[in-house]
Amino acid sequence: MILGIDPGLAHCGWAIIKPNGDSNQLVSCGCVETKKGEDFAKRLAQIYNQIKELCRRYKIEELAVESIFFAKNMKTAINIAQVIGTVKVAAQNSKTTVFEYTPLQVKMAITGYGRADKKQITKMIGESLEKKEVIGNNHAADAAAIALTHIFTSLAG
Repeated sequence: MILGIDPGLAHCGWAIIKPNGDSNQLVSCGCVETKKGEDFAKRLAQIYNQIKELCRRYKIEELAVESIFFAKNMKTAINIAQVIGTVKVAAQNSKTTVFEYTPLQVKMAITGYGRADKKQITKMIGESLEKKEVIGNNHAADAAAIALTHIFTSLAG
């Protein structure tokens, strides 16, 4: 089982995908949501606890997380970096191997085009899943793209 993570402090998307040879099964997906205005450490703890629980419940073997490639706002970049660190610690404490992918790597793996837009990526995610599913939550869809990137990269590797 692969856990994909779209890191964010307010909305941390996640998707669990089971590789099945030529098809991939979306097992579950969702979003860890934290409240703006709450203590920062408490918000990170919420993310940590939910990611750790997902790793335990679904026996996650590998976790793929999107890395920060570019951020217009320095504070946002620092917050996301701390979320990524929190996710990595949760994975490490669950004996889960972590892999990082840039947004460009995700776009290339999913669509073959580095400037793909959200609509193109969402379409290709659906086509890459066993049941041609559409994921309604944007953060969970991004997490599915990250998990699929890891699967495709591992197969190509």
